[in-house]
Amino acid sequence: MAGMEKFDQLKNHYKQLVPSMSEESWNITSSVLTVRTLKKGEYLVREGEVCNHVSFINHGLVRMFHAVEGKEKIIMFAHENEYTAEYQSFLTRRPANAYLLAMEDTELVETCYDDLQMLYQCVPEANLLGRMIAENLFLMMCDLSNHEAKSTIAGRYERLITEIPWLTQRVPQYMIASYLGITPEAFSRIKSKAAKKRSTIPVNY
Repeated sequence: MAGMEKFDQLKNHYKQLVPSMSEESWNITSSVLTVRTLKKGEYLVREGEVCNHVSFINHGLVRMFHAVEGKEKIIMFAHENEYTAEYQSFLTRRPANAYLLAMEDTELVETCYDDLQMLYQCVPEANLLGRMIAENLFLMMCDLSNHEAKSTIAGRYERLITEIPWLTQRVPQYMIASYLGITPEAFSRIKSKAAKKRSTIPVNY
């Protein structure tokens, strides 16, 4: 079994969400956790497979994408202290419609589907944790969907560099372009215009 220190980040995450979580509940929860390591370029889930785990990222970076006519359409990125999974497959027990791939060497703390159902039955705080994690994910997806529908590509890029600054440091430009739904050439033009716009903003001293 993996060293318990590998679960420390997840324990802290749970304690932030539910400060009243008891040590007994944590001990039951941690007894079913497993650690998985992926090398850069390895798949967490492939299209057509059933996603059997929800994965908390201790360190590393994962991207979710669809393969459309031989090209990637990137849906989202997940990094440290976030959960990742092909959630529709995990919840319905049907084959996944997307791929999840490690973009860096990545360490995950995982819970399998059957163990999660057991935790919902046996751990009082588990249902609250599950609900809070699901609600946060839902709100994030709604926010992204609304912003995508109402904003220009330039506006979405500005929001990205403001709210997710680590993305431009860890993700290649062509992947950010895929995430925004544009070509790398169009992304370069938007990036250049945004840089020029910021350079002309007066600084008040």
